Amino acid sequence: MAGKSNVSASVPDWSRESRRQWWDPSRQLLHSIRRYQYWRNRWGIAGRCIARWHALRHRFWSVVTGAEIQLTTQIGGGLLLIHPNGVVIHPSVEIGPNCLIFHQVTLGTVTESKKLDVPKLGGHVDIGAGAKILGNVVIGDHARIGANAVVLHDVPPGALAVGVPARIILSPDNAENA
Repeated sequence: MAGKSNVSASVPDWSRESRRQWWDPSRQLLHSIRRYQYWRNRWGIAGRCIARWHALRHRFWSVVTGAEIQLTTQIGGGLLLIHPNGVVIHPSVEIGPNCLIFHQVTLGTVTESKKLDVPKLGGHVDIGAGAKILGNVVIGDHARIGANAVVLHDVPPGALAVGVPARIILSPDNAENA
C-alpha cells in the first residue's frame, strides 16, 4: 500500500455526512435514517410522530437514490455513498465508521435460512462499484474491496480484495515487498 490512511477507523468524521445543499440525495437518505433512529424511542407520542416524518423522508430519498437501506441498519458515522443507486444493505449488517460505498454494492446474506449470516464491516472500508459482500464475513479496518468483487471470506485489516470470488492481492504482510 502507498501508506497509512489519514481517515480514522474508529472515530467517525461526521463532516463526511453533512449535507452540502438541499439536493444531495445520498446525504439526505443518511440524514433521514439518522433522524429516524434518534427519534423512534424518544418523547413518547411526539417522538414517534417525528420518527414517522423521517420514515416518510426515508421512503422519498430511497426512491430518488434507488438504494435499499433499512431504517434500522447499524451504520457508523461518516459513511459516504458516492452514487447510492442500486445499493442494497441487509438490515442486520454492521457498518463501521468512515466507510465508502459506491453504486450497485450489495451487503447481504447467502441463504434464506433463519441463521443470520451477514457481513460486518470495520472502520474506513472502501467498497468499489458493483461489489458483493455476502454471508458471515468480517471486513477488517482500512480494507479495500475492488469493483465487482464477490467477497465470501474474511478480509484482513488493510488488505485489498479483488475478483470473483474475491482473493487478497495485497495484504499488510506483503505490502512492504510490493
